[in-house]
Amino acid sequence: MKTILIPTDFSATAKNAAMYAIELAKQIQVQRIILYNAYQTGFNVIADPMIPALGALDLEALKEGSKEALANFKDELKGFVPNTIKLDTVSEFALLTDGIIELSKAENVDLIVMGITGGGALQENLFGSNTINVAKHTKVPVLIIPQNAKFIKFDKILLACDFHKVVETTPVAPIKQLLDATKAKLFVLHIDNYNSENIPEIKFESLMLDTLFDGYYPEYHFSNDPDFTESINEFVVEKQIDLIITIPKKHGLFDSIFKRSHTKMLAFHSHVPLMVLHD
Repeated sequence: MKTILIPTDFSATAKNAAMYAIELAKQIQVQRIILYNAYQTGFNVIADPMIPALGALDLEALKEGSKEALANFKDELKGFVPNTIKLDTVSEFALLTDGIIELSKAENVDLIVMGITGGGALQENLFGSNTINVAKHTKVPVLIIPQNAKFIKFDKILLACDFHKVVETTPVAPIKQLLDATKAKLFVLHIDNYNSENIPEIKFESLMLDTLFDGYYPEYHFSNDPDFTESINEFVVEKQIDLIITIPKKHGLFDSIFKRSHTKMLAFHSHVPLMVLHD
């Protein structure tokens, strides 16, 4: 990985995610970090001859405020960033998700790191929506950092897998890239309610996954706990996992991770960072 993008709104949660990203960048030898802020007006900027300067003045003030806040944030972080990593800033008038997607393409971003706040339905809806929206719509891997998470070197990585069409749907390259950079051990956890460990199709798919990760020696585990989030978190604690990788599919795992329902969402209630990869 060469470039990490860190979107920020300068909140405590976003700043914690930035600090986490910097420490990770040191471990995986990233070359560049981009601090990004997308600003918007609270109303549509309309050319009205009766108030010709209002929209422009408002937009200019937002622009200058964003640039100044990014410059101050960069100064705060400089002491933690080694000389081997270039620290840049980008400020623009844009919708956050759209801006991140376009910037990621333009700058060949390898990883997006964002914070998330849990602890209640109101907080989760207010602070989590942007992070979840980005994770859903960008093709770049997104690393979601819980609000109080402190960086721990990645030694054990968990891949949550549904063992369904693994050859077609598993983004092997970025996972191998991460394993190579961190030298971490890979655990694979399959969660279902049907005791499918011995079903021929599951055996076949696990064999295919093992072939994909030939030489990485993944360790396989199965769980029939009906509570997806609790099952993941219990496994994380038991095995002292440092990172969870998920591969949400259009009609599958995203429901368990991001759906707003009575079930706790993994994105908000994971105890360790969650990396979202797309097939």
